[in-house]
Amino acid sequence: MQYVLIVHEVADYEAWKKVFDGAAGIRKEAGERSFQVLRDEHEPNRIVHFSAWTSIADAKAFFESPRLVKIRQEAGVKAPDFIYLDQIETGVL
Repeated sequence: MQYVLIVHEVADYEAWKKVFDGAAGIRKEAGERSFQVLRDEHEPNRIVHFSAWTSIADAKAFFESPRLVKIRQEAGVKAPDFIYLDQIETGVL
């Protein structure tokens, strides 16, 4: 499984969340299979989006597309940091 970890600051969480939720269909169509949204304990506008993808290539094509650059701007995203990850092990304790 391939994953994407995105850490970014948003201008307003509620406004960002509306855009994020509204993009669920295009994320799924692009190859996102599941996601988690997390918030920094001390900085409520610092958001982490962790998601599973069909492939790293699909994720990069989606997140680096001009369409997504525009959507991020509209959502008030500041300086996103993308980390593309290949799963090498999983477990439950």
